[in-house]
Amino acid sequence: MEMSLFESKSMSVSVSETVQMGRRLYLNPFSSSRHIPAAVKFFPHLCSCRGFRLKACYSSEPSSSSNRYLSVNAIGSVGGDKLAADTRLFQIINGTNGSRPNLYSTEIRVLDAFDDEYGGVIVDPERLPENPNAFACILHSSLSRWKMEGKKGIWLKLPVEKAELVPVAVKEGFQYHHAERGYVMLTYWIPEGPCMLPANASHQVGVGGFVINDNNEVLVVQEKYCSPTCEGFWKLPTGFILESEEIFTGAVREVKEETGIDTEFVEVIAFRHAHNVTFEKSDLFFICMLRPLSTEIIVDDLEIQAAKWMPLDEFVEQPLIQEDSMFRKVISICIARLGKRYCGLSSHQVVSKFDGRLSSLYYNVVDTQDSNCSTC
Repeated sequence: MEMSLFESKSMSVSVSETVQMGRRLYLNPFSSSRHIPAAVKFFPHLCSCRGFRLKACYSSEPSSSSNRYLSVNAIGSVGGDKLAADTRLFQIINGTNGSRPNLYSTEIRVLDAFDDEYGGVIVDPERLPENPNAFACILHSSLSRWKMEGKKGIWLKLPVEKAELVPVAVKEGFQYHHAERGYVMLTYWIPEGPCMLPANASHQVGVGGFVINDNNEVLVVQEKYCSPTCEGFWKLPTGFILESEEIFTGAVREVKEETGIDTEFVEVIAFRHAHNVTFEKSDLFFICMLRPLSTEIIVDDLEIQAAKWMPLDEFVEQPLIQEDSMFRKVISICIARLGKRYCGLSSHQVVSKFDGRLSSLYYNVVDTQDSNCSTC
């Protein structure tokens, strides 16, 4: 770190030193105080972060000027991690009335980030410091800056390859929001009062395919891994939808993966909403009616023990369906749909002006050409 006090005359005396004090490194002006102008006051809070080795050079000469400027350009290296130069400019007032020095302006490096539309900040995960000590220093100064700027929520996404930065952020006050296979997301709420950031996803979404052919046979499977109560039970093909996958697309995909049968979506017959399921999350399960486009079954050996076309009456008479009110109701709705006594929800692609995105809106249309209630 180079420090110079510029004056109009050429005569100067310089001193270089490095002083480490506890967790931070401070420039010590007192070991050679006879070379330091009385007007210059050093502030301990203007120090480097832990691990920096700083070299200070002072240049002094008497001057009649009442104003002096101190320019500081600092480039630090911590464990090979290069930081961009910080530039701080201070105006030090040497008034005859004994007034205290005043801070003129300051520029402190913050994490690379961009503002979100809600007055918050999203940190760029691609430009994070590699070294935890450097990250701790810059994160602290970044929070100070964002607080002064009146920012609200801070989103910090840490990739798995920089997992050593997680405890640093947690120690600074960040909280876990969610985690995926390749990263962990942390948040920090600046304003006083309750946090207004949206919570992590609260639901998992599953689908089941009710596929029936022209022989009034239902496509059913037995799972290879199931609870003891479901052993020997023939059930509908089911599974979870993938990220950014439509409900109807997920139903068609799951049937194909488990049985090899190609299908096309007809309607959402019903859906179930349950709570405190896996990891205390809620669960949405959509039962979709699908029309078969092929007949040859190819079993998925990884998940499925067996698959077959089963007569509808035989499927309904299974003890587990007869004894369970949920299963029994679902199958009765499917049978009512086959008898055209019930209309499910078909998918319609709609663009909203709010976000300009194409979305799927599920609803039924009665007594129009768009209605699927008359076909199956």
